[in-house]
Amino acid sequence: MQITPTNLPTKTLSSNHCKTSMATTQELPKIPIFDLSTKNLSPSSCSWLPTCKSLQEALEEFGFFLAKYENVSSQLDKQVFHVLEQVFNLPFETKSRNTSDLVFYGYVGKLPHAPVHESMGIPEATTLDAVQSFTNLMWPSGNKEFCENILCYARLVSEMEQLVDKMVFESYGAEKHHDSHVGSTTYLLRTIKYSVPELDADNGSNMGTNIHTDKSFLSILHQNQVNGLQIQLRNGEWLDIDVPPGLFVVMAGDAYEVWSNGRIYAAKHQVIMKADKPRYCLAMFSFNHGIINIPEELVDDEHPLQFKPFDHFELARFYLSGATSMTESTAKAYCGVMA
Repeated sequence: MQITPTNLPTKTLSSNHCKTSMATTQELPKIPIFDLSTKNLSPSSCSWLPTCKSLQEALEEFGFFLAKYENVSSQLDKQVFHVLEQVFNLPFETKSRNTSDLVFYGYVGKLPHAPVHESMGIPEATTLDAVQSFTNLMWPSGNKEFCENILCYARLVSEMEQLVDKMVFESYGAEKHHDSHVGSTTYLLRTIKYSVPELDADNGSNMGTNIHTDKSFLSILHQNQVNGLQIQLRNGEWLDIDVPPGLFVVMAGDAYEVWSNGRIYAAKHQVIMKADKPRYCLAMFSFNHGIINIPEELVDDEHPLQFKPFDHFELARFYLSGATSMTESTAKAYCGVMA
């Protein structure tokens, strides 16, 4: 099984590049890359559990890793970014029909603090009805190309998300909880465009997304060949993430930090646009219905219970209520166990 992680050097941001930078180091950290293509995976292989452990450790140390996933073909990759351009070329009045009581589920754009950002959400994106409904909202006469490619993409990426969950759960010895976890999972696919910023970037016109952590279990990000993502490490250091063509960024959100009893790191991140062409991105977020409990396998004398059982969507609503700032830990404020 060829899934041993390789390392990708990343660029450390100096304080001149990012005012939130807290430290620089002599040696640049190396971000692991995992090949998650199913043709290379076999849970019966002797290398399965060691690889699961390596993936778990990557999420604990960095909060994310890069993934190769050949199940999403190069042809589909090309097609989904083609249809993304189609949807963002629609008039504002059309795109703003994408509404939801959860802000991040609907259309977001024209934000003064993130002027180059524009995005739309497709909840339950692995179901034909949901993708068809969004398609019909954008194109009342239909758009078969958009619907088919987005649905195919969402279903394949959801399979990758479930594979990562399986590997993490098994690594922690909590595999008995995996099936019920998958059964309560729903997926939000956000289509995102970051426009080319104005020439004077010092006025904040290049801000794509402010510093935040995701509220999801996992976020799987896929971009056209335009960078802009910056991620903060546990030591406060910011990294400018150069994603090789075709690879995915797999990032843990607040819900995974809670579920793992604080072991997994939900990394703060932001998007700063420096490119001279638009950045298109697909972000698949996994959310879970019902009350989520911290597995008993992750609580012991060395790791006392840090979080109470929580409702995932209520955690998201708590964040959207403004009860915490974007840079504070929503998880600790919402369901943390008081010392």
